[in-house]
Formats: sequence, C-alpha cells, structure tokens
Amino acid sequence: MHIENLRLTFSGSEKLMFKDISLSIEDGEKVLLLGPSGCGKSTLLQVLSGVIPHSIDVPMKADSIERPESFGYVFQDPDAQFCMPYVDEEIAFVLENNQIPRDEMREIINDLLEKVNLSLTDSHTKISSLSGGMKQKLAIASALALHPQTLFLDEPTAMLDEESTKSVWETVKTTCKDKTLLIVEHKLTHVLEIIDRIILFDVNGRIVADGPKAHILSHFKETLKSVGVWYPEAWKDYLSSHPPEKVAPFGKKNLKLENFKGYIQKEEKIHLENAVSFKGEWIAITGKNGAGKSTLLHSLMTFIQTTGTYELYGRQVKGKNVPEECTFVFQNPEFQFVTHSVFDEVAYTFRLMRVDEGRVEEKVHALLKRFKLDPYKHHHPYHLSMGQKRRLSVAASLVRNKDILLLDEPTFGQDSQNTFALLEMLQDYQKEGSTILMVTHDENIITHFASRVWVIENGRLTQDFFNEIAGSKAI
Repeated sequence: MHIENLRLTFSGSEKLMFKDISLSIEDGEKVLLLGPSGCGKSTLLQVLSGVIPHSIDVPMKADSIERPESFGYVFQDPDAQFCMPYVDEEIAFVLENNQIPRDEMREIINDLLEKVNLSLTDSHTKISSLSGGMKQKLAIASALALHPQTLFLDEPTAMLDEESTKSVWETVKTTCKDKTLLIVEHKLTHVLEIIDRIILFDVNGRIVADGPKAHILSHFKETLKSVGVWYPEAWKDYLSSHPPEKVAPFGKKNLKLENFKGYIQKEEKIHLENAVSFKGEWIAITGKNGAGKSTLLHSLMTFIQTTGTYELYGRQVKGKNVPEECTFVFQNPEFQFVTHSVFDEVAYTFRLMRVDEGRVEEKVHALLKRFKLDPYKHHHPYHLSMGQKRRLSVAASLVRNKDILLLDEPTFGQDSQNTFALLEMLQDYQKEGSTILMVTHDENIITHFASRVWVIENGRLTQDFFNEIAGSKAI
C-alpha cells in the first residue's frame, strides 16, 4: 500500500487537508495513525481504501496510489456501512458475495458474533434495535467475514465498554496475524499490544513522526502531549497538573446517606420511580453495551413512550412534548444536525429565539472558538471528523443554558485536549447548578468528575452510589 504526494480539500474549506503527504505500508504491517481530532486520519483511511474518491467524491490528487486488492473497512459510524435490516442478514450479505453455501452460513454467523462478543438471544434481530456499541461489534464481525488481506479500522471500539473493547482487540489480534492493519484509535490500552508502527500527525495533517511504536512513545512524548493525542500516561499527567475540583451537589459538603433522602422538594430536579437527582449533581450512567443507558436518556427526553413515575421539579411529565428544562446530546451527533454549515448549526437556536443577528454572530463565534471549530465554520457538518461532529453537537446543544444536561457519550472520538476542555466546561456548568447525566464508559471520568454513579443492567438501575468526591456511600 503506497501513496505519494497526496493533496485533498473538502468543499467549503479554504485550505488543503493534506499537502504532499507520502507514505508506504508493507504487507503484514500493523500501523496506528495517531493525531488530534480533525487532523485527517479517517480521511486518509478512506483515500487508501478507495472510498475516496470512488464512493465519496472529494477533490484530490496524488502522483501515485497503490491500494490493497482485498480489504475490509470498519467505519467510525457503524450505521454508515450496514446494508440489511437484520443482524444475521448483514453478515449473510457478505457471505453471499463471497459465494459461501447457504447451509454453511448459520455456523459462520454464530462464530463471528461470538468472536466479537455480540450476545443476542436471536441473531435475526433488527439492527435498529441495537445499542451503538453493539452496532460497532456487528460492523467488525461483517468486516471479518470478508477474510480481507487488509483491514481498515476507524475507531472500532469508541462506544464499547471495557470488557467488549478488550474482547474486540483480542479478536483482531488472533484473527489478523497475517493481515495488514491500518488503525485509527484514541483508546490505546489494547491497541498498543497489536500495532508495531505509529504514524503521528499534527493538527494540520502533517506527518511529524513515523517509526516503531516503542521509539515514538519514548522519544516523542512531548509532541504527543502538545498535539493532544491519547498517549499512555495522558490521564495521569492531566490529573497531576489539573486535579478536578470536588463539586458536591448543590454546594453540600460531605454528603451522607442520612441527609440524601432529606433534601427538600425544591432541590429535586428529576424524580423517577427508583431514583432522584438533585441540583448540581454530575451523574455518570454506566453499564455494559445494550444495558439501556441511551434508552434511559431517550426516555427522559420523551423520545420514546414510558410508564411509571417521571417528575421534573415536582410535576409529572406526560405526553410527547420534549421537556423545556432538558438539553440532549445524541450518541450519534449526525442525528441532531439540521443545517448545512457549522456556523448555522450553532446559530440555529439563537435565531429561533429571535436574537439580534449581530449578537448571533458574536455568540456563535465565541462558541466555535471555545470548541475549536472556528476554522470550519463554513463546512457542512457531515464533512467534519467524528470528534469535531461531537463537539459541534455539544456546542449547539448548550446554546439555551438548560438546567439539565443529558449527554450520551460526549467524549468518544475526542483527543485528550478536547476531552479535558469539555470536562472542565461541564464542571463549570455543574458549579452553576446544572444537573448533568452523562452516559460514559470512561472510568477516569466516572472516578474523577462524577459526583454520583448509576449502574444500568438489563434495563434496570441496579446500583446508585455517591462517588468518593461526595462520600462514596452506597444506597
């Protein structure tokens, strides 16, 4: 695999994404493309695989390109690659194209699902009913069904819990020993066991280092830190220099079980059958993929029909009207984009509120600068990287300064700098009294930022406890 002097630009951009990038990948190499969000890693995968320009028309040129004859591709967004409505049919579609006899398919399908740890009562399950993490597993299984010579993996475990992440990379490690791997990934814990080479990019898409993983990690640590990628000690270094301030709910100190239930009604924000949240809490919602975490947030937004107790500020929530007190960030940011430019996406709500256009310009530019999106203000939201899309969805959602923030894995696809900046900003909202309910698999966020943890299993709240910063007292 080889490319020489690649140049590429997206519609609406005033600059080249790549300027004369050249690289070669030998057969059997395991290579990690590492760099900050938006530097072009995913785009480069699409060019090397031929997705650009054969499936996605993007202006580009190169002196020469040599692509693999046989490859499998796992996209950042798994929904982008599904062709069939059901799980077994999706894998069977691949097998049919490989001329696998029908009577052999069932065993192969079950084996692939087991390899990626996708446990289903019935493999003939609608893909639309799966969680984001379960969809990622299916996308990987479908790619492995091709038995490709080369595998392109674009953050294939971004939405997976730790157990599933480990399982997937073990599968890749054992099934791809003789394959060429080109990987984009922010979570490096398990990836480093697989890859043997790292190509490091800066924010402008330039290659700043290329070599054996041990050499890059040991000799370019300051570069890794400065460009904002997730190197192995990133969290440790951040916490030692920026220890998160301990924020107890509603300014309470040393909150204990006996006074937890003694909160007065006006301090309650959300009251459910078996759980209550209060002003100024940061609740981390965690659990295995498919447990019902995203479904809980969808329920609180009344996107789906529910029964039982659901009160906001002491009043029962009924019907399908979205609660005015809540703002929501989807797991898939594309679900909430409604305009054709980054600027207009953030401006949309201001304009609905009939804010003077001069003030709209001022406010939007301030938010875009805060979320490091100002250089992309004229881009279509779909042309952003996944990390940039995520930041845009958060920026657009925070316009109204709602009291309750419901966030579905807002840090996936983010580099370290943007993750830490987002967490600090959310903590500022928490200090001002906002209640945060965040679905996350990140143990560092759960440990160091959340004041309380809800654990979801099979659609039920099985654990509800205060974090150490607020007493760590189980209920």
